[in-house]
Parts: sequence; C-alpha cells; structure tokens
Amino acid sequence: MSTPVLYDVQGPRAKRRVLVASLVGLAALVLLVLLAVQRLADNGQFESRLYEPFLDQPDLYDRLRAGLMNTLTAAAYALVLASLLGIVLAFGRLSSRWFLRLPAVAVVEFFRGVPLLLLILGIFLSFPLALSIDLSALQALVLGLTLYNGAVIAEIVRAGVLAIPKGQSEAALAMGMSRGQLLRLVLLPQAVRIMLPSLISQLVVLLKDTSLGFVIGFEELLRTGGQVVQVLNNPLQMYVLIALVYISINGTLSLLATWVEGRQRRTVTTSATLAPTEAGAVL
Repeated sequence: MSTPVLYDVQGPRAKRRVLVASLVGLAALVLLVLLAVQRLADNGQFESRLYEPFLDQPDLYDRLRAGLMNTLTAAAYALVLASLLGIVLAFGRLSSRWFLRLPAVAVVEFFRGVPLLLLILGIFLSFPLALSIDLSALQALVLGLTLYNGAVIAEIVRAGVLAIPKGQSEAALAMGMSRGQLLRLVLLPQAVRIMLPSLISQLVVLLKDTSLGFVIGFEELLRTGGQVVQVLNNPLQMYVLIALVYISINGTLSLLATWVEGRQRRTVTTSATLAPTEAGAVL
C-alpha cells in the first residue's frame, strides 16, 4: 500500500535544480549582507565611540532596566486582565441567549476594529473629561491593551471551543450538565491545548504593543531607549540592543509554549494509553 505524500519525490534533475537555486540564493544573501556591512562602515557605524557607552556607563543599563520593568509590568497586568475578559466575552458569544450573545458580539467587533494607538490615546484623554477620573499612563495603557487583546483572545477561545468535536457536548448534555458547566468543565480545558499557540502569539503581540505607550508618555523600554539615544547619539546601536531584548523575551515565551504544548501532548497520550488497561483491570 502506497503512503500518501504532499508532493512527488524529487528526481536527480530536480534535486540539482534545487541545489543550484539554494546556492544562488545563499550567495545573493551573503552579498547583501556584505553590502550592508560596507555601507555601515562607510557611514562610521563601527567606530568605537559609538559602543563605548555600553562599557563605561553603568547608568545606561539602569535606565534600560527601569524601562524594561515598566514594559513587563504593563504586559503582565494586561495579559491577566485580557485573558479574563476574553474568556467572559467568548462565553457570551457562545451563549444561546441573545441578550448575552449580542452585547458580546458588539464589544468584540468594536474593540477589534478600533486602532490600538487611538484606543490608548482616547482612554487617556477621555476619562478625565467624561468621568473626572485621572488615569496614570500605566493604567491607560493597560486598559487599552486589555480591551483590544481581550476582544482578540475572545475569538481565539471561541475558535478553540468550536474545534472540539460535537460528541463531547452531546455526551455532557446527556449526562445532565448545564450549558455553563459544559463550557467551563468540558470544552474550555480541552480547547486550551488547541488555542495555546495562538494565545502565545497574541501574548507576543501584546508585549510589543506596550511600546505604543509612548503616545501618552509611558516610560517603557523603547521610549527609554529613545531618550538615551538623544544623549548618546548612537541610534543604530541602541535600537539593535533593544531589539535583541525583545527577541530574547519573545523567544523565551515561544520556547515556553512549545514545552507546555509538548507536556500536554504527552499527558494526553499517556492517559489514552492507560485508559483501556485500567478499564480491563476493573472488569
């Protein structure tokens, strides 16, 4: 019996063409990198004076560390609140009662459609005028991130719940569970494994979106780096360092998601393997 494949096995000529194309692409990439390095060298971007502040000014790292802590603080608050809001909105969208479903749909569609930058600025400016409540830059940023990402997470949760086979719902309802118990006890725990990659991706987006706090004067990592650049006059080097910090954090989150997903998969596989044995032992 033949094994289905997504593409035909390459022959000798096809393999040679792929090899030649790969070598040409690699050569073009190396050439572009060399040209970029040469252009940077011509503009004096490799002069030692541009890198000396990273070695002889410890206050620089104190400033960046403070900005990083502000970024992580805003992201942590927004992540927890957005996750809770997303679950509530997802349950509302999945509800069979129209007076719960329609408001949830309206909230999700509204906050998904509003640009996040405009939402953060609007919250920061409108609360003192409309409600006589002065919000700090952190509070306004967290609230904006929560509303926007909560709407996105609601759709992720809803898609994960709808991906569960209908037999799960039918079996739970046949056992006498209410629809709320079905969502909370049966569907949501299983949907977590399905939506975990999308949730991690949204967390990465949320972390990067904290940089939009510059519009209301929030001292996050990117804004702090911009202030330091005005003094040291080495924008390329500073922003490369900040980019490496963001890449390191987001890469760690991706590795964590991969580890959690693999652990959950092993747990499910072990449970499925042991279940028949345990049933047979009872019988």
